[in-house]
Amino acid sequence: MDETTNEAPFAPHPQRAALLAEVHARPFAPMATPARILRFAFLADATQAAAARAWMDRICAQAGLPPPAANAKHHAARLQQAEIVFEQHGEFVTYTIRFTDASAKPFDPPAAELMRRLPPIEQPGPHLVSIDLALARAEAAGPLESVFDATSLAAARVKQGAAIIATDFRPDASGFVRLLVLNDRLTLNAAGALCVRFVETETYRTFALLGLPEAQRLAPKTARIETELADISAAMTRSQGLADDGPLLHRLTLLAAELEADTAASAYRFGASRAYDELVHQRLNAIGEETLDQYPTVASFLARRGAPAMRTVMTIERRQGNLSEKLTRATNLLRTRVDVEIEQQNKKVLEAMNERASMQLRLQQTVEGLSIAAISYYVVGLFTYVFKGLKEAGLLPVDPNIATALAVPVAIGGVAYVVSRIRKAHGGDGH
Repeated sequence: MDETTNEAPFAPHPQRAALLAEVHARPFAPMATPARILRFAFLADATQAAAARAWMDRICAQAGLPPPAANAKHHAARLQQAEIVFEQHGEFVTYTIRFTDASAKPFDPPAAELMRRLPPIEQPGPHLVSIDLALARAEAAGPLESVFDATSLAAARVKQGAAIIATDFRPDASGFVRLLVLNDRLTLNAAGALCVRFVETETYRTFALLGLPEAQRLAPKTARIETELADISAAMTRSQGLADDGPLLHRLTLLAAELEADTAASAYRFGASRAYDELVHQRLNAIGEETLDQYPTVASFLARRGAPAMRTVMTIERRQGNLSEKLTRATNLLRTRVDVEIEQQNKKVLEAMNERASMQLRLQQTVEGLSIAAISYYVVGLFTYVFKGLKEAGLLPVDPNIATALAVPVAIGGVAYVVSRIRKAHGGDGH
């Protein structure tokens, strides 16, 4: 049997190559100890992300390195002083700078001095994150309290005691939040993976908190709308009819429009905060912290210090959702009452119109009766002249007055018949 390879002539999806490459786009770089990582993150729209990529292009050109592709979301450039990695995320871009010739002593020299060794970084958008991570040996670090603020120090063992991570989440004099990884027996790949996850934890933690200012801005407005809704609901119980319900419905409509505008404006920010917070927990789970002495772990520290901020964000989001449902119910209830009141008014109007139509019909019938009498009177008068003429001519054998009397019923019946036919011809109902 021929076992030659037979490749199916399938036409690939236009995005197939990009989708297959995505899982390999951000590999963990092996890291030897000691090492230093600086991470900067900037909010950036599409235009600002393109500007960041253009800066990376210029850095590569100056170093004689291949530039990033036109729409690349990840690119690394190995310079003489360090490796610079550009990454584009959903709403931000990052520059990660890896120094492999770091000092054995953590955070020596300061991050600001390290930055002077590199080309100036062009800021593409609002700056949010500056991280300084040091990968060192435990014996070179000394007590953790000598490196971090003891009041906010979080530390833990990871990888079954193969390393220790620590931070105090406080910016130093240059604005960098310092992260420390003390390597005992991590492999190069494991050290690189741990450092990246630790840096990502701090990055996503900061971006998750972007929802807090928005929640704090909306909290008073949401409380005011809740109060106004309660007032309107109470006023609905005292309403005396359409004159009261109309203005209440207008107020409810304005409140609903205001709430929807706030919800639409904050939906993305709150959703992004939830997503970033989930990423923080995923990274911490991947790190796998174990308690170290009396220090709180990073996860427990964030649960105690950072979780309240996220609860504030989620609480405002839930209040907006609940308030929207309450406004919808109140609006539907009040609109139903207004519709019923309008229908009752329409019923009264129709009844009045029906009464007027009945009166007009009776008046018309009266007028028709009078018309029949008047026309019959004139017809009988004509018959009188005819009968008198016939009598004079000797053609009428009876007295003209008797003939006239006999003609009265005939005239009335004939006129009534003619009037009835005329009314039917014009769409009358015969009543």
